[in-house]
Amino acid sequence: MTVTPAELARQVARRRTFAIISHPDAGKTTLTEKLLLYGGAIQRAGSVKAKGSGSHATSDWMELEQKRGISITSSALQFEYLGHCINLLDTPGHQDFSEDTYRTLVAADSALMLIDGGKGVETQTIKLFKVCRDRGIPIVTVVNKMDRPSRAPLDLLDEVEKVLGITVVPLTWPIGSGEDFLGVYELATKEVHVFDRTAHNAQRAGVRVTGPDDPMLRERLGDAAHDQLVDSLGLVETAAEPFDRERFLHGKQSPMFFASALTNFGVENILRRFIELCPCPGPLATLDGEIPPTAPFFSGFVYKIAANMDKQHRDRIAFLRVSSGRFERGMEATHVRLGRSVRMSHPHRFFGQERVSIEDAWPGDVIGLINPGMFRVGDVVSAGPKLEVRNFPRFAPEIFAQVRAKDPSMSKGFGKGLAQLGEEGVVQVFWPRTGPREPVLGAVGELQLEVFQWRLENEYNVQIVMQRKPYTRARWMHHVTDDLIELLPMVVRDESGRPVALFSSDFEIDYALERYKGLELLDAPPSEETKA
Repeated sequence: MTVTPAELARQVARRRTFAIISHPDAGKTTLTEKLLLYGGAIQRAGSVKAKGSGSHATSDWMELEQKRGISITSSALQFEYLGHCINLLDTPGHQDFSEDTYRTLVAADSALMLIDGGKGVETQTIKLFKVCRDRGIPIVTVVNKMDRPSRAPLDLLDEVEKVLGITVVPLTWPIGSGEDFLGVYELATKEVHVFDRTAHNAQRAGVRVTGPDDPMLRERLGDAAHDQLVDSLGLVETAAEPFDRERFLHGKQSPMFFASALTNFGVENILRRFIELCPCPGPLATLDGEIPPTAPFFSGFVYKIAANMDKQHRDRIAFLRVSSGRFERGMEATHVRLGRSVRMSHPHRFFGQERVSIEDAWPGDVIGLINPGMFRVGDVVSAGPKLEVRNFPRFAPEIFAQVRAKDPSMSKGFGKGLAQLGEEGVVQVFWPRTGPREPVLGAVGELQLEVFQWRLENEYNVQIVMQRKPYTRARWMHHVTDDLIELLPMVVRDESGRPVALFSSDFEIDYALERYKGLELLDAPPSEETKA
């Protein structure tokens, strides 16, 4: 079916695709749930709870996530709100899975940066902010957990500006904090939104709109707190820099909101303004220039691989972000890396663990394609010209362990699980050049190894033996000879056959570089693209 340029432009204009970033425990998964609640995608929110509780977050589909109360996978959730189609790319909250988060940010057009009101800017927030800034992604700042004892709003605003080096413009301001957090003041409308809690915070909070001079506010806050609020509002309205959308889109400004995702206070204020402020899908940067989303041909790229999302299906899914044109079920397009045509007959959209077959998708949407082993992260599919994108973020692992199946009769299941979980990015898989053919796993953090072992046992029914290795650094070797590889104490090969040297300290790296002239060591794999 041919789509008109006007319809394609309309579909692009109404889409918003964003990711939520935060330090662990800032409330990211809870906010994701509440955005879905206010977007009408779910009728009841189930915030993250420890084991033994009855409900879990929609975005945390893996059993281990539900047991541990943490997010360790990324997911894509879509819902409609006020005539807009929202694609929310949920990311792992645990820092051990930051590579998965970084890859997800490649598929996002904007980011919502969540900050704990009691803790301020934390280490993981700083790292992820830098990734967004390097990619030119506009950032909305949300100060969460205002229902708990929090730092002074002006102090938080000042810290964000000083630590992250970006101008912050508050668009809402908190009315009270801790147990006295009543709602938010919207600076644009000069309205106070006072909220009422609901049972278990599972439903939308009731709201009453009033003004800052309402006697009810003075009565509930007390004279001193109300006077302080009025003074703060006067200071913010006169001293804060005016919001400039162009500066925001270019990463020079960040609008700031205050909220409590747990109690739902201020959540809809964020969502309503978010669709006004944030950009629709932008162009895809390729090695040959930019492809606009309104290009008349379908194209998209794979940013994530997931295995066993549904135990009954036992399949692998490639998450593909649509970059241009219209995707249609059953269409054929060129798999650029393989250089052959593929038919995409069974596209899905995911909502937590649920999968729904779809007929079409537009730029900014994320679709799931059944992956029989042909897709990997960074692959491009195009119904037009052959497109190549730059390498996706890749981190050098810092923890290593050699693994094998505990029972040799389970070697087939072990090999399948190793291949699929390595492809998914749970761990990086390296192979020794000599000795037993037992793979070496590389991880950024301890939890990755724990998740690998848990998933092999629970999804592939394979018990493993894991032997830790003393190495803490991996360096890819570039333009290296076989003779030089033999001289280094520990060289393995990655999934593409590239040599990787393992070291235990920076001293060992410096010593090798000094001793072996011509040795070139890289923190990440050398580019696989070769331009003529």
